Amino acid sequence: MLEVGLTGGMGSGKSTVAARLAGHGAVVIDADRIVREVQAPGQPVFDAIVAAFGPLVVGASGDLDRAAIAQIVFADPAELQRLNSIVHPAVIDEMTRRRQAHAPTDATVVLDIPLLVESRYSGFGGVVVIDVAVETAVRRLIDQRGFSEADARARIAKQASRNERLTAADFVIDNSHDLDSLHGEIDACWEWICTLPRPEPSDRPVIPLRSRSVP
Repeated sequence: MLEVGLTGGMGSGKSTVAARLAGHGAVVIDADRIVREVQAPGQPVFDAIVAAFGPLVVGASGDLDRAAIAQIVFADPAELQRLNSIVHPAVIDEMTRRRQAHAPTDATVVLDIPLLVESRYSGFGGVVVIDVAVETAVRRLIDQRGFSEADARARIAKQASRNERLTAADFVIDNSHDLDSLHGEIDACWEWICTLPRPEPSDRPVIPLRSRSVP
């Protein structure tokens, strides 16, 4: 199993990149999707979040109100730390389980992790960073996801900087232009991935991703 880390800031186009890599044959493990799964009603993480932050973080549908949680944690680093301490271990456990399922194979596993750089994860066969200018990312968050400009800038400022991501990259996908250009960048990335050394399949337990920044 060859493991490749994929990351990028908000508005960088991670979902589009991950989907096209999957089309090339990669197995994509999406950390954001796993977060949503472990936070679903009835899951222990859901119950722990409600116990920690109160019933106001539950929306009318019975699901977590992510906007309400964001208002709490993005304004207070201690509260963000508390949320991470609840969610992060469960996400790591589920990612480890999914990674282990592919360890005995020669699969190319792409780990789509928004906080890969912030969390200082290591041990990948390569790290792919989707790069986009901050102003472009802000505009996309406003136009495509309904963010206010102030909220978009505040969220981006909480993440790793553009330079920090580029420093961590083994391959950079430029998503500054149109979709056709992005597809070309992704296809070139896949060609690069295919040149990486591929570890032999193994039944040994995979090592859980470890973070020095998020508990």
